Amino acid sequence: MSGVREDPFHSSFRHARMNTLEKIEVLGGAAKYDVCASTSCQPDAVKSSRRGADRVGSLTGPGICHSFTPDGRCVSLFKILMSNSCSGDCKYCTNNCEMQIKRAAFEPDELRKAFLSLYKRNYVEGLFLSSAVMGDADRTEESMLQIIEDLRAKDKFQGYIHLKVMPGTNRDLVKRATQVANRVSINLEAPNRLRFQEITSTKDYGTDLVRRMRWIQRELDVAYSSGQTTQFVVGACGESDLEILSTVDDVYRKMELKRSYFSAFIPVEGTSLGRQTRTPLIREHRLFQCDFLMRKYGFGLNEFMFDEEDRLDLKLDPKMTIAMHNRDMFPMEINEVGYEDLIKVPGIGPQSAMRILKVRENGFRFTKTSELKNMGLVLKRAKSFISINGNRQTNLFDFQDAPAAC
Repeated sequence: MSGVREDPFHSSFRHARMNTLEKIEVLGGAAKYDVCASTSCQPDAVKSSRRGADRVGSLTGPGICHSFTPDGRCVSLFKILMSNSCSGDCKYCTNNCEMQIKRAAFEPDELRKAFLSLYKRNYVEGLFLSSAVMGDADRTEESMLQIIEDLRAKDKFQGYIHLKVMPGTNRDLVKRATQVANRVSINLEAPNRLRFQEITSTKDYGTDLVRRMRWIQRELDVAYSSGQTTQFVVGACGESDLEILSTVDDVYRKMELKRSYFSAFIPVEGTSLGRQTRTPLIREHRLFQCDFLMRKYGFGLNEFMFDEEDRLDLKLDPKMTIAMHNRDMFPMEINEVGYEDLIKVPGIGPQSAMRILKVRENGFRFTKTSELKNMGLVLKRAKSFISINGNRQTNLFDFQDAPAAC
């Protein structure tokens, strides 16, 4: 990979007198920048105390996070970095090669045993393994693959594993990753090459990231793997919401991506972006809502509403904003409209829409709002946008915003 600097810390951490628990403290905390759920547990959200410092299995400690399977089940993951000693210069990242921070790295067998210890004690159900690039992408990926392959072959571990693919990793290693991990991912971080160049000089957007995403797509073992994901750092390089969602839409269609994650930019003291304004969490939240509408509701990119700077409305959720700009569509007759129209109604999601259609197929007609509430819709949001047997339920825009789109 061209332009990669030699890691100035790589040789020094080998000699550091740091035990496994101390490494978990450092590398579990550093792993918070890789997002695996929109409601991930942040390792640094709970300060360690002496009482909890010797409890490796504390669910609030560094290295433990919660994620969700496609069927909605919550699982606890051992979320950890192989190393935080990085040759990259990403300006938003506390692990970049120019930062003077405590560096650490696991030996493959050490990390494997630490995970198994937690797993056998029922503290975690799976593994989320990532790493900083330790001088060379292939060497780093090889070290992580050694852990995963030993878990599968030697320890007969059949549980969930999410493995990061390092930017610039060769294709043979990408193929091996897709053969042993349930989910693999490589972080785009920015929506396009131009924006990406503003935050790093040691990686190429098209070659090191997008090309690897294509390789992952082609190599995925559909009988074993649950696909690939990616992540964007929101607000680090001045990108608009439309830029991000355009790229999200593109990779969903072309790369068969399972989902995208968004991480609001937090300035890191000591980096060149250390004085930049922190991205509001509500912006991250709105992007997650748009992503959900695209994946689960079938909304198209052209349906979202943006201001003159191509940004989403932060005051209202995207589905409500769409409804507000399409007033002529409402109110919708709950006893007549089909599925495609029902899911346009704020407060009605795919499941509640299907329930409504199912009872209607049996000849039932709704006559009052209490009957709709039993279908699972959010009546407080929906009633302003529907009519029952021609009767409007309330003033069309007499509503209050709710934190989640549905």
